[in-house]
Amino acid sequence: MRAQRSKEQAARYAASLVEPGMTVGLGSGSTAELAVRALAERVRSGLRIVTVATSRRTARLARRVGLELREPEEVERIDLAIDGADEVEERSLALLKGRGGALVREKLVARLAARVVIVVDETKLVPQLGTRHPVPVEVVPFGWSWCARWLEEMGGHVVLRRREDGRPFRSDNGNVILDAWFGPIAEPQQLAEAVKRLPGVVDHGLFLDLADLVVVGSPSAVRLLSAASK
Repeated sequence: MRAQRSKEQAARYAASLVEPGMTVGLGSGSTAELAVRALAERVRSGLRIVTVATSRRTARLARRVGLELREPEEVERIDLAIDGADEVEERSLALLKGRGGALVREKLVARLAARVVIVVDETKLVPQLGTRHPVPVEVVPFGWSWCARWLEEMGGHVVLRRREDGRPFRSDNGNVILDAWFGPIAEPQQLAEAVKRLPGVVDHGLFLDLADLVVVGSPSAVRLLSAASK
């Protein structure tokens, strides 16, 4: 209950940053969905915006609550992207994302956005990325086991992500995801570059130098971590 209230505080603050006429990137995951609902409340009160969703699930929610959706090919800019994160390195604002499987689309939207706002609760703050979660790596289905072997040669313990029925998890792009446990990552930039160079890798969940503002929610207030103060 405390964590839910914290997420709601952060999501509402992020939604309050959206201005009329903006094109807004909608992230994926439970906290990002709270921001979508908060935005819908503002739209019902007269706010006019258009949105781009980072996953099919988010798109379905956006339509259901009355937000105007555009396809990526229909927009030339994204003024503000609102998303969640699995881990935030407080010192650098580096992010670990991808537990929901939408990391490739989330990174595309974040790269295009003029400003990226991340909404989390206090439990997502870590001293180093990889402290609590593996690095998700989206790879093409062909030869995924080779990619897994190469990631293990880099020091990771790799598991193919599966659905509850045992079948491989498939991203909205039709790819599979390897969860690579490296433990606390001392040099995330080096790891990010090395993983991206592997044949078959589409992208990974290390989001470096992309967050402009991290909104950390608590049950009673929010704390702001900005890129300007890094």
